[in-house]
Amino acid sequence: MTLGMRTKFSLTAVSLGCFLAWGADWLTDGGNPQRTAWQKDEKILTLENVKNMKLLWKLHLDNEPRQMHSLFPPLIVERVNTPEGVKQIAIDAGVSDNIYAIDVEKGELLWKKHFVSTWTPPANGGRGGGILCPGGITATPVIAPTNTPGKYTMYAASWDGMLHQLNVGDGEDVAPPSKFMPPNGKPYALNLWNNVIYTHTAQGCGGNPNIVYSYDLATKKVGTWGPSGGGMWGRTGPAMSADGTMYTGTGDGKWDPENGVYGNGLIGIKQNPDTKALELEDYYGPSNAEWLVKRDLDMQVTPAIFNYKGHEFMVDAGKECRMYLMDTKSIGGDDHRTPLYRSPLLCNEDVNFASAGIWGSLASWEDSKGVRWVLTPIWGPKHSAFKAPIENGPVKYGAIVAFKVEEKGGKWQLTPAWISRDMNRAEPPVIANGVIYAYGNGEDTDQAYADVGLADEANRRIPGSTHAVLYALDAQTGKELWSSGDQITSWNHWSGLSLANGRVYIATFDSNLYCFGLKK
Repeated sequence: MTLGMRTKFSLTAVSLGCFLAWGADWLTDGGNPQRTAWQKDEKILTLENVKNMKLLWKLHLDNEPRQMHSLFPPLIVERVNTPEGVKQIAIDAGVSDNIYAIDVEKGELLWKKHFVSTWTPPANGGRGGGILCPGGITATPVIAPTNTPGKYTMYAASWDGMLHQLNVGDGEDVAPPSKFMPPNGKPYALNLWNNVIYTHTAQGCGGNPNIVYSYDLATKKVGTWGPSGGGMWGRTGPAMSADGTMYTGTGDGKWDPENGVYGNGLIGIKQNPDTKALELEDYYGPSNAEWLVKRDLDMQVTPAIFNYKGHEFMVDAGKECRMYLMDTKSIGGDDHRTPLYRSPLLCNEDVNFASAGIWGSLASWEDSKGVRWVLTPIWGPKHSAFKAPIENGPVKYGAIVAFKVEEKGGKWQLTPAWISRDMNRAEPPVIANGVIYAYGNGEDTDQAYADVGLADEANRRIPGSTHAVLYALDAQTGKELWSSGDQITSWNHWSGLSLANGRVYIATFDSNLYCFGLKK
């Protein structure tokens, strides 16, 4: 089952008279398998009324934070058959091996699932703790419709490496848990494409190597492939191209493809249709990859993939703070080091490995005039040499930067369009109906200190973190239309936004889920 089969079920549901019409769902991190973060089906929130958004509800969940992790971006399904009738449900995963289902109309918990692990870590099992390896769930689940209208299956990976399949309506298992990955690793957001689950891991958690994993739902076969050292830690997991190639950035490793080492670059991995094994399809290394790895400026961003004027394009970035535009037919050209376009530096003039650069994931959308846009968050001040036609004030802590995809002189490029207002560590945005939703996470991102040097510890960073602020921006200009101000009282790390049916969701470190929208 793929997310692309949704249209088929929509027609079936309407023909049977089950529902008047489908609304908008958010079934996977990043909104779709291509990770564009574009909610195409939103009809309620508009440029005209978004200024009237209010806090609809705030729900505290009993998830225990681990290190700096807590709740992940919720997944939204508009019409789910439950024992209490048809409901719109948010599914939120918590790092302490919890899955929560929330009735979004009431802001109330419907059911909770806790995965109990019997696995015990060995005494000397490699990196098994600390701020980078919290244990528990670290991958946002993914949801898919079934052949029964109103019935959905959620796929989640627990701390012991098992893949769980749950009925979204009641949280019950629809299949026995299956072995997917080694225990105590750090998988990232799951993706689902043509009945295959994809993810990747990073940072050697639990002593496990950094590996790409696939789980074929039809055959139950697991596929693996490793870049030989490069950790893959794009926030929203891998992105899928039209031919089923899984793309992700790599970090924490050297770039040496002649010897099978693909750190600090971008890899494309594809499932062999016969054996179900994973194989290297394509790869790209920045021309200065060797310099980047020496300064810990990883290519650790989830790419976004989109179609435009007969091409399937992909954009990606890294901590250096450059954008790369590629054609998925050959992402780096004949030498694997030449993209269609490489931007100048947007930020990180001081070459900061922890509190500047581009982190997380990117976004892309197309406006009513057929203009294709690309969005990126940046941390820290913008580069003194980087300019945009519209700038919404000085940038000190972070911002959203918007580009237009344009062809000039027979060559494709990303043309700067606007820079948003300042945000305290801007996070990946989502787009709906001409409005950009973004936030500053309020996190203390320092990892090195004058007194102790490199000491990236949660007990140092948590006290210095403040609170998140959610913003709504005009997608054409970046102008602020609305802000949550001080309504969100905590911050978050490694989370994100979700948007569907007139509601925007954001979770915080203190295990609260906020829902903003228009009051009825």
